[in-house]
Amino acid sequence: MPGVYTRVLRRHDFAFSPGAIVKGLSMTSPHGPSKIERVRAYHELSKHRVDGYAPGPRGLDWATQPDPFRRFEGSPTYELPLDAGSLDLRFSALHRPGAVAPAALGLLQIGLLLQLSLGLSAWKSQGTSRWPLRCNPSSGNLHPTEGYLICPRLDGLDAGLYHYCSRDHLLEQRASVDSPGWSRALGDNLVIGLSAVHWREAWKYGERAYRYCMHDAGHALGALSIAAAGLGWQTRLLDDIGTEGLAALLGTSQVHDAEQEEPDLLLVCMPMARVPPLPALSAAALQACAALAWQGQPNRLSPSHVDWGIEAFAARLRQPRTAGAYETFAMPPRSCSPLPRAVALRRMIRQRRSAVAMDGETRIACETFYRMLDRTLAAPGAVPFSTLPWKSQLHLALLVHRVDDLPRGLYLLVRDPAQLETLQAALTRAEHWRKPPGCPETLPLYCLIEADARNAAREISCQQDIASDGCFAVAMLAGFDAPLERYGPWFYPRLYWEAGVIGQLLYLEAEAAGIRSTGIGCFFDDALHELLGLQDRRFQDLYHFTVGGAVEDKRLTTLPAYTHDRDVVV
Repeated sequence: MPGVYTRVLRRHDFAFSPGAIVKGLSMTSPHGPSKIERVRAYHELSKHRVDGYAPGPRGLDWATQPDPFRRFEGSPTYELPLDAGSLDLRFSALHRPGAVAPAALGLLQIGLLLQLSLGLSAWKSQGTSRWPLRCNPSSGNLHPTEGYLICPRLDGLDAGLYHYCSRDHLLEQRASVDSPGWSRALGDNLVIGLSAVHWREAWKYGERAYRYCMHDAGHALGALSIAAAGLGWQTRLLDDIGTEGLAALLGTSQVHDAEQEEPDLLLVCMPMARVPPLPALSAAALQACAALAWQGQPNRLSPSHVDWGIEAFAARLRQPRTAGAYETFAMPPRSCSPLPRAVALRRMIRQRRSAVAMDGETRIACETFYRMLDRTLAAPGAVPFSTLPWKSQLHLALLVHRVDDLPRGLYLLVRDPAQLETLQAALTRAEHWRKPPGCPETLPLYCLIEADARNAAREISCQQDIASDGCFAVAMLAGFDAPLERYGPWFYPRLYWEAGVIGQLLYLEAEAAGIRSTGIGCFFDDALHELLGLQDRRFQDLYHFTVGGAVEDKRLTTLPAYTHDRDVVV
């Protein structure tokens, strides 16, 4: 494999510049580029390549570093209870549908949901520097995702729309709704909205920032789904409302002089056994928006900005309302080995950390490896994938380094068996498609090449040792042209959401196995394609991950997330 990859590194057939892409697109049609062509152009422009990184800042302008916390000055605030210690649930219970009785809907449960998904998990300090960590990870710890709560009238909380401030674990009331129809439409359900401040990522990453914002939205979506499951609640993506309707509902279309937020998604949390009719819920909520009186003004996050064109690009990806039904499927029920130790869900969530280095020594049992992969499949009721309304679009290319009783090499987990033949035709460098030894029959995992993949993992992931020093590395390979053509350009961010959901599960599965993991946003997209033998855009590499034994930075001190938190996890 090192010999194959050396050839990959020396190829520069796909070098692009922004001018070249725009010029090329203008030639594709006498009427200008289509929206799907613009998506393809952005995807090419934002690729890192061996001979040059995606366009971005030459250095970090610390004077304009964005504030990681948005506040709405002048909004009424409501403190949320901190009581994660009361959630005494084993992590393994998430994988047994119906094992958790639904909790009643109240302020305590809302506090638990938001604390264990979008809230702070700890503070880190070194010398005079101090920075927060959150339960939902983010590229560069920059956190472009903002969270909103839409709720009926509850004891201690008016019906309306609230912004969640993770720094202080409180709600800021953006709009109060004195309408019986609002509460009737919501019933006993909560709705969570997510938006993105693209500037927070663009400040550091330039053109590639949009990808990272969508990864982060996926991580937050996964975190919310998992935290809700811990309360016995079901979650579903409300994906027929359209971007303009979502902007009106969340208030992100309001005019102000602070950084704009682009609405991403809407998630319903249902503390009940039966699922209500979701389209009626979203339509009723939209109808009530016309009469909302908005409160509070958003704080400005930076004194000045650099325009990387991301807002204009995101505007082209806005989803029309009722865009159409998704193609769905579900993997058959499976059984795999249980966790060898009992671990608490809240502890796994709050102790999750992104590893900054791997030790290059830790190994895991093949049963652990198979169990982790099995959890990433969209089986009936599988958390968090039951939240997504479309069939799996991503597959996992695995560079295996240190798994007992498993040969080193390149493997592929086919997350939608219906795409197996397409993948076999597309991955032209595969030497064979062989089930590895001891692999459960129900796990669609195939060995493509047996070889030492450590150098390949390192070099593809921007020369980062962390990709080769773990137990295994992951490249998330998405169906690309087919879903864009089937659904439209607005499906592009949803591919990243799915990648983020997979990543969030891998984070917690690694913690439960006693090891660590981290997402890798810097990788050479086309180098991975070359390694696999991809010769077209049927599949594209969207996100990398690594799992292994973490090296702890002893220089850092861990502090509690909140001063009044009774359940401290350091």
